[in-house]
Amino acid sequence: MAGNVTGLFRGTAAHSPSMAALTREGGDGAGPVDFCIPCNPYFPTPAMFDELAGRLREIVTYYPSSADTITAELCNLLQLPPSCVAMGNGSTELITWIDHLLVRESLAVPVPTFGRWTDQPMETGKRVDMFPLQESSGFTLDLAKYAEFIRARGTRTAVICNPNNPDGGFLHRQAVVQFLDALADLDLVVVDESFLEFADAESEPSVVAEAVMRPNVIVLRSLGKNFGLHGIRFGYLVANPALAGKVRSMLPKWNLNSFAEHVVFMLKEHGAEYLESLHQVRRDRLEMARMLSSLPGLTVYPSQGNFLFVRLPVGAEGTVVRDRLLTEHRILVRECGNKIGSSSRFLRLVVRPEADVRRLVTGLESVLYGTRRGAAVPEPASGTAYGSGTAVVDRLMSQTNGSGALGLADRVAQLPGPPPAPVPEPVAAPVPVPEPLAAPLPVPEPMAIPAPVPQPMAVPAPAAAMPAPPPMPASVPPPAPMPAAALPGMSPAAPAGLAPAAQTGMPGMAAAAANRRATGAAQGLTAAQVRGRTQPEPVGWPQAGTF
Repeated sequence: MAGNVTGLFRGTAAHSPSMAALTREGGDGAGPVDFCIPCNPYFPTPAMFDELAGRLREIVTYYPSSADTITAELCNLLQLPPSCVAMGNGSTELITWIDHLLVRESLAVPVPTFGRWTDQPMETGKRVDMFPLQESSGFTLDLAKYAEFIRARGTRTAVICNPNNPDGGFLHRQAVVQFLDALADLDLVVVDESFLEFADAESEPSVVAEAVMRPNVIVLRSLGKNFGLHGIRFGYLVANPALAGKVRSMLPKWNLNSFAEHVVFMLKEHGAEYLESLHQVRRDRLEMARMLSSLPGLTVYPSQGNFLFVRLPVGAEGTVVRDRLLTEHRILVRECGNKIGSSSRFLRLVVRPEADVRRLVTGLESVLYGTRRGAAVPEPASGTAYGSGTAVVDRLMSQTNGSGALGLADRVAQLPGPPPAPVPEPVAAPVPVPEPLAAPLPVPEPMAIPAPVPQPMAVPAPAAAMPAPPPMPASVPPPAPMPAAALPGMSPAAPAGLAPAAQTGMPGMAAAAANRRATGAAQGLTAAQVRGRTQPEPVGWPQAGTF
C-alpha cells in the first residue's frame, strides 16, 4: 500500500479515499482502523446487523416503498409532522437542493466547516462569504460578530453547523435562537445539526421546534452519522410546511433505498440501544481527549461532536503524519489541509473505543517522536520551523515547541550577551545559534515575543557590585495543558430581548461564545457532571423536538 497512498489521497481532493478503495489497495481484504469517517461505532448492534444480513436477499432484490412512506414512519418515531420533513439520500442531496431552490445570490458560512457548504454554492455560481474562525480563540464562533459580518456583506442566506465540523464547537440553544431572531429578515438561515445527537453540554440543544414555526429556517439532521450507517445515505431536514414541501416536491419518488427503509422500520424496537450508544460515545470522547492530551505538543480542542480536532506539534506536517499512520500502523485519520480555513497542521480524529484509541496514541507517538520522541517533529537543535532573527528567541521557541512557558520571556530578557574579547572574566557564556531553518511556518498561537536581545559590549563591574545572573535551565518542560473552563452549555443565560442586529449586533452573545474554550474532557469530567445531572436519562426514544 505504501507506494500508492499519496496517489489515493491526491485523487480525492474533497475528502479521503473510501474505505472500499483502501481495502482493495491493502491486498489482504481488511481495511485500516477508521479514525476518519465520523459515525457511531456502537450502533446498529450486532443483533441488528444479523437481522439485516438475514434479509439481505429481500433488501437488494425489491424496490423500496416510496419516500413518503419511509418519511411517515420516521416522523412517527420522532413525533414530527410529515408536512415539515423532507428525507434525502444523505445530507449532501438535501444541501444540493437547498442551494438550487432556496439560495439566490449569496451564502455566508463560518470556516472551517463541512466542505459542501462552501463548495456546493460556488459550483452553481453563488457568492460565498466565508467568516473565518480564529485559531487564537480556539475556533470559537462568535454569533454576534458573525451576524455583523452578514449585515456588512449583505448576504441573503446564512449557515451555522452545531456542533461544527471539524472542530466540534458547540452553540447554546438560546444563543442560536437569538441568532435566528436577529436574522429573521434573511431569505434563509440553515442550522446544520448533523452531529448534535452526540452533544451533552445541554439537555435539549436542538432548534427543530423553531424551524417548524419560522418562515426562513431549515434544520438539517443526519441519520447515517448517528446510526453508524454512512453507506446507506439517508438524512432529513425540518422546516415549515412551505419550505419543506418545496424541497420534497423536487426529490425523486424512490430517492431512498431499501436499506434505509428497513433501518427506519427497525428503529422503534431499538431505542434503548441507540441511547446507550450515544452515552458510550460521549464517555469515549472524554477518555480519548485525556489520552491524546498526554502527547507533548499536541493540542486537543474541546468538542461536542463524535470527533476531536487536534493540532500537531510545531514542525509536524499533517500529510506526512497521515501517510505514515496509514502505511506503518494501518490507521486512517482525516488530515484537514484541504478544508478552507484549516491547514495541514490539523487532524480530525473520530471518537472510537478505548482499545482503538490506545493503538492511535501508540502510532502517533511512533510517528511524531520516534526513537527520540521526535521523528516527525524537528530536533530542538534544528529549530521549530520558526525564525525570529534572534538566536535567543529561536532557542526559546525550540525548547517549548513553539508554545512558550510562563516566566520564560522575562528570563530571556535577563540573559546577558557574550563578553567581549578583552574582558578577562566574562559575565556569561554566549548563546548558541540554532541551525538555519529550511522553510518557516507560522506560529500556531500568538505569544508575547521579547524584543531581540542586543549584543552590547559588556562593561566590567566590581565583583561585589554585580549580582550573578539568574541561571537559565538547560531544558524547559512542555507547556501545561490548557486550563479547564465552563462549557458553553453551562454559561449564564443571555439577556431577554434583542435589538436589531443592524444597529447593535447581538448583545450578550459575545460572552456566551467566549465560554466555548473549555477542556473539561482533558480534566476527566463525566457527561453527567457536564450536564449537571446525577440520575440516568430515561430509556427509549427522545421526546418530540429533540431530533
